[in-house]
Amino acid sequence: MAGRIRDADIQLVRERVDIADVIGERVTLRNAGGGNLKGLCPFHDERSPSFNVTPARGVYHCFGCGVGGDAITFLTELDGLTFIEAVERLAARAGLKLTYEDVDGRVQRGPSNAPGLKQRLLDAHTAAAEFYTKQLLSPEALTARQFLTARGFDRGAAATFGCGYAPDSWDALAKHLRAKGFTAEELNTAGLAKPSRTGNLIDRFRRRLVWPIRDSSGAVIGFGARKLFDDDQGPKYLNTPETPLYKKSQVLYGIDLARKEIAKTGRVVIVEGYTDVMACHLAGVPMAVATCGTAFGPDHIRILRRFLFDSESADGRIIFTFDGDEAGQRAALKAFDEEQRFVSQTYIAVTPGGQDPCELRQSAGDAAVRELIERHTPLVQFALERAIAKHDLDTAEGRLHATRAIAPLLARVKDRGLVEEYIGVYAGRLGKEKAELRRAVQGAAAGQQPEAPEGPKRVQRTDSTQLRAQREVLKVALQQPQIAGPYFDAVDSTPYTDPNYRAVREAVAAAGGAARAAAGPNWIAAVQSACSEIAAGALVSELAVEELRLAGEPDGLYVRTILARIQRPVVEAEVADLKRRLQRINPSTDKDEYMKLFGQLMGLEQHVRSLRDQAANAVE
Repeated sequence: MAGRIRDADIQLVRERVDIADVIGERVTLRNAGGGNLKGLCPFHDERSPSFNVTPARGVYHCFGCGVGGDAITFLTELDGLTFIEAVERLAARAGLKLTYEDVDGRVQRGPSNAPGLKQRLLDAHTAAAEFYTKQLLSPEALTARQFLTARGFDRGAAATFGCGYAPDSWDALAKHLRAKGFTAEELNTAGLAKPSRTGNLIDRFRRRLVWPIRDSSGAVIGFGARKLFDDDQGPKYLNTPETPLYKKSQVLYGIDLARKEIAKTGRVVIVEGYTDVMACHLAGVPMAVATCGTAFGPDHIRILRRFLFDSESADGRIIFTFDGDEAGQRAALKAFDEEQRFVSQTYIAVTPGGQDPCELRQSAGDAAVRELIERHTPLVQFALERAIAKHDLDTAEGRLHATRAIAPLLARVKDRGLVEEYIGVYAGRLGKEKAELRRAVQGAAAGQQPEAPEGPKRVQRTDSTQLRAQREVLKVALQQPQIAGPYFDAVDSTPYTDPNYRAVREAVAAAGGAARAAAGPNWIAAVQSACSEIAAGALVSELAVEELRLAGEPDGLYVRTILARIQRPVVEAEVADLKRRLQRINPSTDKDEYMKLFGQLMGLEQHVRSLRDQAANAVE
């Protein structure tokens, strides 16, 4: 059994790893001011970005669904890794060597420190990709090399995309990986091999051209393999089965190479196959991706929206490419069914003569592929034209049926101004007045409940100025402990009326106080670790990235001001309590007690006046 990772090493991982780089492999982040970055949350669907990352403190928080934490938390939540697996992956990324200890703090050595299952599966895939790549250079792989050459892909292209060859052997890969220490169970779980009828382990792919399928960070998580020989009884394309790493509905081939260009240009080109992705990238369309053995669906859309920064404030373009044949047109219409899940506009580029982008590049060159993408047509226009083409507009019946066919399509268009434009275009063709077609569209819309990519609604926080001030002072203590520390630590948890705020204040004290906090990610992690409640820990990550209600940088005066605001109600309550006690005392019979309480009252009232003066500029 593996030991625990030394605490000092975990803290070092948090310090050395750039959380913006880690999250940026899954989400396009843009500057949000104040040292914060913002993107679309990978944990829920949303139209406007509410996912915040603060690199200086090594934390993230989503104001839409409430998730938050550090780089370790991000990997455990998004990739399903254990805490140790996440630390190990980040340590490897930062080039750090981890030390493992037993329960008594003794350092462990040897095989007991083995990586977790997912890391083992990733390692097996990396080794398999290297094996297949070397096999492509073997004499046996001549047919595979000829396949690539015939489609315009040279050795450099094959190397860029990691093309390989699965040899004509039942267990060549399995033996190779077993010799490297991987178990039969691991290879079966990874989808790289499978038990035969006799119980022996045999390779998943044989006598096929192989493409490694990578996630957005570049890690190999599966393979796609194409049939090369007529006597191969299997399907034309064979993909890795569902595994802990590979979920086909959540995988996009080429996303590792395309993600930066997608973020940079605000465009993504969706093609149908591996060779189409290769052709597009080599032709100067480096934002092309493809699905892997399944139809384009909601999970793919969620992935692309994060990289596109697909929000109401962005001007992204999603361009589908389909063959011009009937099957391609059906696929385009199916894509339109999912179109409303995007905020940005969707388009279609129909390849001429039934060619796919790979064939177009072969026959007409790189420029033709680029021109194809630039000639894209709005997907809604394509769907409208297809719907109208099925009816004879020279007859009254045909025009009526065409109107009924396009009205529901127009009712689903997000941009209402665009709907008016299409109404103006198609009303004349259908022999209708614009008002008549508009009523048909409105009627179709009345019976529709379009699905929008929105996440769960959060309960709104109270507008109480007191709660806002309490929240603000906690934010300053977490974000700027070197400034807030001496003033913040001097006020205990009494003024914090919200239970979660009070819990965070107590966690700060348990972590040693803000005045003793070291700058950087360890401070936030220390406070979170000191939280006794899950809700308080989540609140810490939220407060650590939320913008301060201050235009400039906070200083000591600002901290004292908001602290005065939250203390004032407490002191005023003490004043009221003293006044009630004084009213119950007879000064002629209990003069000493009366004078004692009266002195306290004078001091408290002076304190209230001082707090009132300090709080005059407090956050509202």
